[in-house]
Amino acid sequence: MDVVEAADIATERLAATRASIGKVIYGLEDQVELCLAAILSGGHALLVGAPGLAKTKLVETLAIATGLDTKRIQFTPDLMPADILGSEVLEESAGGKRSFRFIQGPVFCRLLMADEINRASPRTQAALLQAMQEHHVTVAGQRYDLPEPFHVLATQNPIEQEGTYPLPEAQLDRFLLRVDIPYPQRGDEREILLATTGASENRAEPVLSPAEILDLQALVRRMPVGEKVVDAILDLVHLARPEESDDKDVQAGVSWGPGPRAGQALMLAVRARALLQGRLAPSTEDVAVLAEPVLKHRMALSFAARADGLTLESLISRLAAKAA
Repeated sequence: MDVVEAADIATERLAATRASIGKVIYGLEDQVELCLAAILSGGHALLVGAPGLAKTKLVETLAIATGLDTKRIQFTPDLMPADILGSEVLEESAGGKRSFRFIQGPVFCRLLMADEINRASPRTQAALLQAMQEHHVTVAGQRYDLPEPFHVLATQNPIEQEGTYPLPEAQLDRFLLRVDIPYPQRGDEREILLATTGASENRAEPVLSPAEILDLQALVRRMPVGEKVVDAILDLVHLARPEESDDKDVQAGVSWGPGPRAGQALMLAVRARALLQGRLAPSTEDVAVLAEPVLKHRMALSFAARADGLTLESLISRLAAKAA
């Protein structure tokens, strides 16, 4: 099947998937698109928002609509790496022979919900690093492969400080996209109130399957990318690095900029967004729209820049307009 024919079929299937999610999630169309783009790109997403904004509900609904089996980990300060990866237990057979058997942890699923990931200690957060990057875990020197596709959708509450451990930069870089969940608009909140406080609630329906997800991920990588889009991606990531940028705010106010993973994330995410919108190839507009979700967690402002009123959102928006 050629790319055009495969893209036409994929567009219909993805439209049905979004419609299924829309039965349960109201007013978060852009955020749903970003989460689906992360999955189609083969990556992970970090959902950031205040309590009660349906972050967990969104992940649960995505799992149903995409047909990916899911498990949930509620991160707490006392959570240990073995609680995520699994552990070996000593068993004795009927003949008296003893041996170790590995019991899989909740990471062995296709869509892992890491709820309030910043509540766990750095040791436990690091337990996810190899799984997210390599799609396998190592326990007692033995390698155990995770099912494919494998995705982590983590949630984080930005307003709580006590009992939290900020994610290290190395782990933040493992997330393809950061998805900020806003408060709902008045009309959307009205729909939420009416839909969730009655005798019954709407439910999403399964649309895709793991095999289809893998086919869609392969299709995304086959989609063409024009030279203008590639140049826009390169211009954006280089403008955001203080060592290379000619932007004075970046030179003086950015402590560290995005690495090569940012460019890789943009290359995949712009294709995925184009496919979700029924287009065969991405445009520079896709680069501008995805600049903040890709770069926001891969950059840091100095204290002096924040004190002067500079924000990452405004800086990235300006850099994206310049690059695109």
